[in-house]
Amino acid sequence: MSAPFLTSVTRISDLNTAPFDTRPLDREYWDDGDYVIAEIVGTPSALYQAELASGRIVQTLPGDFVIGAFGHRAATLEGVGSWTAITDTSMHALTGAGLFGKFTSLSPLIPRPMALRYHGHITRRDTKVCMHDFAITSPERKLAAPVVLVVGTSMSAGKTTTGRLIVHELASLDLKVIGTKLTGAGRYRDILSFRDAGAEAVFDFVDAGLPSTVIPEPAFRSAIRPLLSHIASREPDVVLVEAGASPLEPYNGAAAIDEIHDQMRCTVLCASDPYAVVGVQQAFGLRPDLVTGPAANTTAGIALVKKLSGVDALNGLDPDAPAGLRRMLEKTLAVKFPANS
Repeated sequence: MSAPFLTSVTRISDLNTAPFDTRPLDREYWDDGDYVIAEIVGTPSALYQAELASGRIVQTLPGDFVIGAFGHRAATLEGVGSWTAITDTSMHALTGAGLFGKFTSLSPLIPRPMALRYHGHITRRDTKVCMHDFAITSPERKLAAPVVLVVGTSMSAGKTTTGRLIVHELASLDLKVIGTKLTGAGRYRDILSFRDAGAEAVFDFVDAGLPSTVIPEPAFRSAIRPLLSHIASREPDVVLVEAGASPLEPYNGAAAIDEIHDQMRCTVLCASDPYAVVGVQQAFGLRPDLVTGPAANTTAGIALVKKLSGVDALNGLDPDAPAGLRRMLEKTLAVKFPANS
């Protein structure tokens, strides 16, 4: 067997430097966050690729082996699946980042997912190796820095793009910005884009030992609090928080917002369409400071957002978008941008 690909959910572990064994375990010993190895099978599609621990994307082929972690996914636009749906050795890569399970509902608009065959669990001294073994630990510390929250009405609503723009603007003021993604299904590329935009450090729920945040709320809060304490210990000037998916989906977005609520100074809602803005306002009671995303792709959309919700919107890809973001950040964070910026 050639060396297996280590997907990005392994980036918190030492699997790239320390030896390990692999062996099949009976189903009764499987659980969330278990590191497992699988063989890639089936006919390749556009989704036969893996995001490595470095964030690099590689193309994969049947016969390759890949290490990921058991978890759950509940994506509104792509697919729903879980390791609990596995009935034999057949399973799927629920994301290219190494979230393993079996799809139970799949959009007809996406390519055929990567098919896998369970080969075994990663073990050391006859004990399985799990993500929580490598989770961040930190003494309890209250977050004091102001938080800019970026939340969406659904997946693929432009949250990461908007977060990157905000990080870039704040970093231009020489502020110490930390970017974090508290909910979602593990993909490293999202928070890496925050670092590329100027964040001093980036973290996500994978650092807390979670392959995704589709887990019971008490378990989510228990895992995420040490991460927030660790971020607080870095003494940032501003924290950019992305909540993957929407607060109403089963990713614990509402719990994440509750954990940072006291420090929230600014909320940007990335919306798929103008009516979704109203839906989030009414269903979740969230009134954003600004709306971005596909809902604001045109002046007609921007006008409709304002008419329906009373909230200003801007197209994040418009050349004038940075100026609008600066005005909002000056108002909500009490920062000051140079007059000619």
